[in-house]
Amino acid sequence: MTLKPKAKIRAVLADDHTVLRSGLKLLLDAQPDIQVVGEASRGEEAVERATQLCPDIVLMDLTMPGMNGLQAIAEIKKLMPACRVLVLTMHDDEAYLRQSLAAGASGYILKQAADSELLSALRAVYRGEVFLPPALTKTLVDSLVRPPARPPGRQADGLSPRETEVLRLVAMGHTNQEIAELLVLSVKTVETHKARIMDKLLLRSRSELVRYAIREGLVTIGKDPDS
Repeated sequence: MTLKPKAKIRAVLADDHTVLRSGLKLLLDAQPDIQVVGEASRGEEAVERATQLCPDIVLMDLTMPGMNGLQAIAEIKKLMPACRVLVLTMHDDEAYLRQSLAAGASGYILKQAADSELLSALRAVYRGEVFLPPALTKTLVDSLVRPPARPPGRQADGLSPRETEVLRLVAMGHTNQEIAELLVLSVKTVETHKARIMDKLLLRSRSELVRYAIREGLVTIGKDPDS
């Protein structure tokens, strides 16, 4: 009696960096139980590939041109609830982890993670488990037990419209150069706006800026920061 070959995990890669996608494809296709069936460089493409190819898992970056990763996750889960999404990102931040899980992601892994950890994460998500980085898991649990206090400085209405827009784009993961291009400003002007925002809100780091923007509702799933 001939045994039927085990079904492979069908994956779609969504990342705007071609070199990274190529490396991921080589890594995943080299595994006996994984097959890359499609690729996307934009959020809209990720949704299209998911609906066309019906993969088991979409490996999703958060920062992409056009529709961002959070929006794409929410759309994929709305159209294809059975499709699982594993976020692969550079954002080592509990705020992004929270939004990814709220959008419907089943796992969250950092791009600097070892290849073996990525493979473990992908297989765990395929089995129906949730995979989170240990460091961020501790931060998430701590924040649930002890919610962060609201910043003692002035709230969002203390910012100018331009500063609010810069804050929203920072929270969505855009670089200074990308923000400058989107708002038709110089990089130095963007840096000045960020410094003023942090001074007004009494914040000290980019992570605190992101948490503040999410907490104040300046960044929401399904809403383009440019709209």
